[in-house]
Amino acid sequence: MKVQIHISLKPGVLDPQGRAIHHSLEGLGFTGVNDVRAGRLIELDVADGMSDGQLDEMCQKLLANMVIENYRIEKLENA
Repeated sequence: MKVQIHISLKPGVLDPQGRAIHHSLEGLGFTGVNDVRAGRLIELDVADGMSDGQLDEMCQKLLANMVIENYRIEKLENA
């Protein structure tokens, strides 16, 4: 089974990468972009019997920094 873990910074946490992207977009002449927040996507191929609890534990212990990041687990049924 394919699983995607979407990791993003919590609201209020400074995002220097997002600011750099925003600045670059403005420099390239793109207007109308009010803010940019950069995140990460981690794709896992796991056994079909992997529980939601196990996936959650992976995120909390290793994949996401729980102090400054949020995460969302998405199971891809037909991948």
